[in-house]
Amino acid sequence: MNFLSQRVEKLAESETLAMARLGNELKEKGVNVINMSLGEPAFATPDFIKLAAKEAIDKNFSYYTPVPGYKDLLEAISNKFKRDNNLNYKPSQIIVSTGAKQSIINLVMAVINPGDEVILPAPYWVSYADMINLNEGRVVALETTYKTDFKITPAQLEKSITPKTKLFLFSNPCNPTGTMYSESELRALGEVFKKNPHVLICADEIYELITFEGKMFSIGSIPELADRTITVNGLSKGFAMTGWRLGYIGAPQAIAAACGKIQGQFTSGACSITQRAAIAALSADPMVVKPMQEAFLKRRDLLISLMKEVPHIKVNNPGGAFYLFPEVSYYFGKKHGDVVIKDAKDLCMYLLNVGHVAMTPGAAFGAPDYLRLSYATSEDIIREAVNRIKKALNELV
Repeated sequence: MNFLSQRVEKLAESETLAMARLGNELKEKGVNVINMSLGEPAFATPDFIKLAAKEAIDKNFSYYTPVPGYKDLLEAISNKFKRDNNLNYKPSQIIVSTGAKQSIINLVMAVINPGDEVILPAPYWVSYADMINLNEGRVVALETTYKTDFKITPAQLEKSITPKTKLFLFSNPCNPTGTMYSESELRALGEVFKKNPHVLICADEIYELITFEGKMFSIGSIPELADRTITVNGLSKGFAMTGWRLGYIGAPQAIAAACGKIQGQFTSGACSITQRAAIAALSADPMVVKPMQEAFLKRRDLLISLMKEVPHIKVNNPGGAFYLFPEVSYYFGKKHGDVVIKDAKDLCMYLLNVGHVAMTPGAAFGAPDYLRLSYATSEDIIREAVNRIKKALNELV
């Protein structure tokens, strides 16, 4: 007898986690696998943040935390939003969660009713669509390609909005493409939103501190959009704190309260020690992580130059994050013995099993002709990974 709900039966496993799991299974069998499927910085958390956590342990921050977060952390986030993003979120408009992923699912649960439409520029982060589907919303994906740097146009956005549109959700810089919208591009999209006051906007800015060209601009800083923009951020990427699990949102008051209400019934407040460490991280000058940003830029440039040497691979020049999203459709229909590469997932499995490099198929991000590679690893590993990819692709006929 099947006791599982229809809801969970329809829910897909995260492809990034699935590919990482398959890679780990091969590693356990003694295979030397290079994992380029997970977005995890290959850096240690900065020492001043670790020291703040140790002090919190010594001061016995070991009790339940307020659901929205400690008051002084909310104040630190409010100050960070103003300092770095020109965003005016009061502490009461901020909710701290166990990672930005929880921040986003809180939001989706708080605002999406069955049948509501959510616009996602594609490629989009792997979990957005499943979060929407889980809450009976309808995904409206706007297709882009490497030729336009994976950016939507105002005309494309305007055409997609209907009376049922409830939310526009995007990451900037983008996971999985690394695309970063400029201020002028976001202001142009903002003109469309001004004409459609029934649409909420959610900007996922988790990669804010990993940008390479131009200055980061937050769409919520446009005054006419401030009262319906939700800004998501966190510590995982910019401060190399993936395991610490802390994300946060700034939102209109009623939406923030609703997200806190939902979180209170699921997880309550985020980890006490992580919250104390977060105060140190967010109160610091963002320049403290400049060396990580510079290392990611070198790795990006290295990976792009190497991938351009791989025949029939097409890439863009990402402005942020730590991903490359190559177009690989040339290899569909190719063979290796009895193995036929029908799509990007087949190609990922082939490159894992033959090349021993784990990547993520683009269909998980709404772009079936692509693969995602994370370059959040060392330069030596990047070189070895591309050598393996090139060698395995050369064996296809």
